[in-house]
Amino acid sequence: MVCPQCIRVVGEDLAAQGLHVHRVALGEADVSTPDGAAPDWAAIRSRLQAAGFELLEDPRDQLVERIKTLLVALIHYPPPGPRLLNYSDYLVEHLEKDYHYLSHLFSASERLTIEKFTIRQKVERAKELIGYGELPMAEVAQQLGYSSPAHLSRQFRQVTGLTPTEFQKLGPASPARRSLDSLV
Repeated sequence: MVCPQCIRVVGEDLAAQGLHVHRVALGEADVSTPDGAAPDWAAIRSRLQAAGFELLEDPRDQLVERIKTLLVALIHYPPPGPRLLNYSDYLVEHLEKDYHYLSHLFSASERLTIEKFTIRQKVERAKELIGYGELPMAEVAQQLGYSSPAHLSRQFRQVTGLTPTEFQKLGPASPARRSLDSLV
């Protein structure tokens, strides 16, 4: 799951299956059955797949998904206050695991480093902000924790093949714009 709408859809779907939904957050759900029996995981898996979601049962897959979820939430839905710049410390603090372990697990699973995943997410967020056309490039760079607009522009071009200005000129209907779901 990667967005508030996904949280709502999963919560509603689980409740429709007769489960007590205690909490649904980005990438996880805490549920129980009315009679205390084990949930019907096959039925849950089937319904979630029909809605475009996946049930992760392997703890390593769950951890990789939590890494992605934490980074997506932090970049696309940042909390108020100063922007976090050290993502590795953030992951260690929230997952209570050694960063070397998290990095190795993520890279083995995703065939991509955490750093590259983070850069891709930041570029996607930059696309949104640039697409609105309301903020100067310096403000977009600052909001995303870049040291300068030039640094953002370099990474933007490496990921998209376009400069931010070229991207903005394409307009909202451009095939170069991908949904957030396709990146996670």
